[in-house]
Parts: sequence; C-alpha cells; structure tokens
Amino acid sequence: MSMILSASVVRVRDGLPLSASTDYDQSTGVQECRKYFKMLSKKLSQLPDRCTLKTGQYNINFISSLGVSYMMLCTENYPSVLAFCFLDELQKEFITTYNMMKTNTAVRPYCFIEFDNFIQRTKQRYNNTRSLSTKMNLADMQTEIKLRPPYQISLSELDSANGFAHLSAAEYRGTGKISAAPHQRLDPVTLPGIVSFVLSLLCGALNLIRGFHAIESLLQNEGEDFSYVIAFFLGTAACLYQCYLFVYYTGWRNAKSFLTFGLICLCNMYLYELRNLWQLFFHVTVGAFSTLQIRLRRPQGKSPDYNV
Repeated sequence: MSMILSASVVRVRDGLPLSASTDYDQSTGVQECRKYFKMLSKKLSQLPDRCTLKTGQYNINFISSLGVSYMMLCTENYPSVLAFCFLDELQKEFITTYNMMKTNTAVRPYCFIEFDNFIQRTKQRYNNTRSLSTKMNLADMQTEIKLRPPYQISLSELDSANGFAHLSAAEYRGTGKISAAPHQRLDPVTLPGIVSFVLSLLCGALNLIRGFHAIESLLQNEGEDFSYVIAFFLGTAACLYQCYLFVYYTGWRNAKSFLTFGLICLCNMYLYELRNLWQLFFHVTVGAFSTLQIRLRRPQGKSPDYNV
C-alpha cells in the first residue's frame, strides 16, 4: 500500500527540528529511515532545495525554502508528484503561520510542535488519494518536476565522511558533479548591519564621484596631482570590499576587514587637504562601524542545546 508514513520540519542552517508528525509505525525499516532523517538534517545547508533519497522500500523527499526544510518519509511506490505536493502544502502553511524571525531565533527542538496537527490532517488527506481535490496543483507540480527533477541522493553519498559540497545550478540539473568547496552561511542580518552596509555604499559613491571630479580637474589643469585620483578610487574599492565582506563568508575575513579599514584611514589621511574634519570623521567612523559589523556577523554554527 502506498502512503506517507512520517513528516518533519527542520531548520536548514543547523538541522534543528522545529516540528514533526506523531508516528505510530515502529517497524525496523521505518526506524532505520529515521536515522537517515537525522543524517540528512545535518547536511541540509549543503544540498539542493529539492531532493529524494531512495532507501529500498521507502523514499525520503524534502524541499527547502527560506531557511526551513520540509521532509517526509513514504513507501517506495508513493507517487513523486503527490509527495512534493504534500511538502509544498506544508511549506505554504508553515510560512503563513510562523514568521522567519521565530524560526531563526528558535533554540529548543520541536518548539513548533503544534504544527503537528496540520501535518497529520494533510497526511491523512494525501493517504486517501480519492479525496484529493488538487488536480490543478498536481498538474503544475508534475510539470515543475519534469522541468527540474529532484536531485537523487545515494546512500553512499550520505555515508561519506566528508559530506556533501554545494551543487551549482548546472550541476543540479543533470551533470551530477559536486563542487569542491562548501558555502559557509553567516548569521542573519541585523538592523545595525544593514545601516553599516548602506553607509559603506554611500561612502564608496562619494569617493567615486570625487574621483571623477579629480580626473576632470586633472585634465583641465596640468599641475594637479594624479595621486588624489588614486586615493579616491582606492577609497571606493575599500568601501565596496567592506560591503562584500559583510555579505559573504571568506577566509581570514576579520583580518581582511581590519586591513580594509586601515586602507580607508590611509586614503583619508592623504586626502586631508581636500576634505574638512567632518568629512574625514564621517568616512573613518563609517569604516570603523562596518568593520565592527563584519566582525559581529559570524558564521553560523549548531545550537549547543539540542540533539538531532
């Protein structure tokens, strides 16, 4: 008999279980598949947003969106279209019920356990296919799966010691190759971080404008110093690089941010004659503030108080 056996909602960045269905099937095969659930939960951040793991008599399907993954266990003969329609319904209801702030700040496992009620109702409906009235949604999902089929995870990949690497869009669509370096996620953006990002862009734009004005002045007056042009453009590059360091993870990130801030200070010291004290203070202060926000926005790690 084809049917959905189990479902759960997991946070992508660290595998924290947010909610799960109450399961009554305690057979050996289902218990083994729950171990695969835990293994997959630890690797969600390194996997595509739609995957299938075939484990003999059972299949594990999941989709990920907005930092949350929706996983389900079903028998091997359960239609793939129905499985992903089921997950899509879970996703839409969860996003509607809980905002991202709650899911990002959750620290306890199964803190949204009341969502189990919706999971159970939806599971019962999808296990009774005669009562399903979502033919249009099924047709849309079938077309989407044909255009972008789920990535097939093998048990050998799941058991590999080094885990998964991120797949690019082209690799995900059919080459099956795995890229070399995994992507490291950073903590969620805060309001001070957004302010520092905008101010860094503003400083970069001001330096760029002054740099073009310096070029115009240089073309009109042969006695002008070309080094001022270089200082303005170096200041622009430093501000933009601070924005990059804030958004993306890179090796030696903190050291690079301090060196970039030092470059901003040097450029403003050299431009002392062209800027008043308030302008110099503004540029240096923004550089220092951005450096602080880069340091505060750390790579994400696992929560210490749960066991997936």
